[in-house]
Amino acid sequence: QVHTVESGGGLVQAGDSLRLSCVASGPTFDNYSMGWFRQAPGKEREFVAWISTISTTTYDEAVKGRFTISRDNARSTLYLQMDNLKTEDTAVYYCARHYSGSAFYSSGYADWGQGTQVTVSS
Repeated sequence: QVHTVESGGGLVQAGDSLRLSCVASGPTFDNYSMGWFRQAPGKEREFVAWISTISTTTYDEAVKGRFTISRDNARSTLYLQMDNLKTEDTAVYYCARHYSGSAFYSSGYADWGQGTQVTVSS
């Protein structure tokens, strides 16, 4: 089992940037693909980005070109660089380990962190 802790959220204005971090502990971090999801109030948790063990990436269309997922295996840390933030990016952001199935569905993930709040004001 991998234990994950997210950080880096905050209150920013539209157009600003934030970098989220997710520190993982447990079995070897670089053995797993990882993903970022987000959940806005009253909405389902939704896919944001995914990164493979060899740093292949994929993104939801809503964030493509603005967000960048990366990983530092030496530090067992996952990142999400978020640029040109929009008010619709407001949500709690979660990282998790991808273990099965499609990268786009939360059912294939485990070891969710507690989340970090991102609030974007206009």
